Amino acid sequence: MRTIVEKQIDNTEVFKNQLLHWSQQFREVVFLDSNNYHQKQSSFDCVLAVDAFTSIKTDYQNAFEDLKQYQQQSKDWLFGYLSYDLKNDVEEFHSNNFDGLHFPDLFFFQPKKLFLLKGNQLEVQYLRLCDDEIESDFLDVLQTTGFITLRPEIKIEQRISKDEYVSKVNKMLKYIHRGDIYEANFCMEFYSENATVEPIDIYQKLNTISKPPFAIFFKNNQQYLLCASPERYLRKEGNKVISQPIKGTAKRFSEETLDNNSKKELEQNPKERSENIMIVDLVRNDLSHTAIKGTVEVEELCVIYTFEQVHQMISTVVSNVENTTSLVEILRTTFPMGSMTGAPKISAMKIIEELEESKRGLYSGAVGYFTPDNDFDFNVVIRSILYNAKEKYVSFSVGSAITSQSNPEHEYEECLLKAKAMFEVLG
Repeated sequence: MRTIVEKQIDNTEVFKNQLLHWSQQFREVVFLDSNNYHQKQSSFDCVLAVDAFTSIKTDYQNAFEDLKQYQQQSKDWLFGYLSYDLKNDVEEFHSNNFDGLHFPDLFFFQPKKLFLLKGNQLEVQYLRLCDDEIESDFLDVLQTTGFITLRPEIKIEQRISKDEYVSKVNKMLKYIHRGDIYEANFCMEFYSENATVEPIDIYQKLNTISKPPFAIFFKNNQQYLLCASPERYLRKEGNKVISQPIKGTAKRFSEETLDNNSKKELEQNPKERSENIMIVDLVRNDLSHTAIKGTVEVEELCVIYTFEQVHQMISTVVSNVENTTSLVEILRTTFPMGSMTGAPKISAMKIIEELEESKRGLYSGAVGYFTPDNDFDFNVVIRSILYNAKEKYVSFSVGSAITSQSNPEHEYEECLLKAKAMFEVLG
């Protein structure tokens, strides 16, 4: 049983900052922030889950079945992540590429302490604890002050040089022209070794620059995700499942006319639209595995959404499921998300594994939560920095969709555009 207390918050931005800093005393932390971004599907403005009562940590083997058992037995709030390499549980794949981060393939925990903020209303839920502890912690949060750290000097290196990137994209284009695939998301890693950073400081700088709807600060002991993602992977509310793949990116400009022109050019760009529509078809197929027959629909097609750094082309695909459908089965049959793989998905993932140099791990996976009411919400882990404090290894990756119309030089420039915020906060 959870003890539930409601509070009124005067200044939500100050409180969110206090809440995040207060959370750092715990081994397990998931902090979610929508940054007040206007969106139709949203349950909370901010969520903090800390301090595991129970948890599950595993590699890819039998991971989805293990998660299914854990979720069905707990029937409670669960927070955590699915790494990209769970593809090896969905299909007969193996990942032999370099991994400098060494995160588990899957991790979820049942939090003892949970804070749910919507507008000025805060709901605090503590597991098997008393009201006095809630009041004591709430006062501690209000007395917490943030701290500013000096930005360290970090040398960022590229796992793949520009020439290697162009060569690999040309190889991918040969696969496309041969008919093996129509589209694939090709990614490259930037990294720093022997690096010491302050994760909360890096996260707040990244979040301030980007203000995305799916920002996440994740901590599991010495493993961190600092995420400024604009993309939802999958949400379930009641019987409705919602996917919102992003395909199509354009630069923002400070001058209004230039910015509007950039947005309009993206909306009308035939290459970007074809990329998006191909992934929409893939998502429709993925959702059909668990959908009630005839309920898969495209609610939005190639709509332009504007963020702090970029304009993005987003589509919304929905379906209805039966009450008896397993939550984890909905995730398993759609994972990894089409926007980060390609079409056909299995062939694209094989080629991605061959051409990429780094194991993706949590990058292009998903972070989110299950609710006690059998709903869930997960983002796509992009525009993110990963940090293993024990290994002193910092990593971020960026990618773009390669199609028959792709120009390798232009794809490389798109990757650098997506990496801009991460470079800025890491110096």
